[in-house]
Amino acid sequence: MSEEAVAEKTAPQKSGKKEFAGVVKSDKMNKTIVVAIETTALHPLYKKYVKRVKKVKAHDETNDAKTGDRVRVVECRPISREKCWKLAEIIERAR
Repeated sequence: MSEEAVAEKTAPQKSGKKEFAGVVKSDKMNKTIVVAIETTALHPLYKKYVKRVKKVKAHDETNDAKTGDRVRVVECRPISREKCWKLAEIIERAR
């Protein structure tokens, strides 16, 4: 094998799945958390940055995340009608 082929195999693979960080707003459901993902967008007319919040339901297999935790969620196959995100990691615990 050439050096290029070896380097190609050892390079990290891109998954192509979306990843977002957000704050857990609810953990009342079994194995499901509601995560608020906050982004900023430029308003087309007023040229001012405004906050946009999108709430998504994410699968939490171990019921580990609690309300207020900062988490990272990753896109996955549809698990239920509204749930197509998975909890990847807990970045920071709530105080």
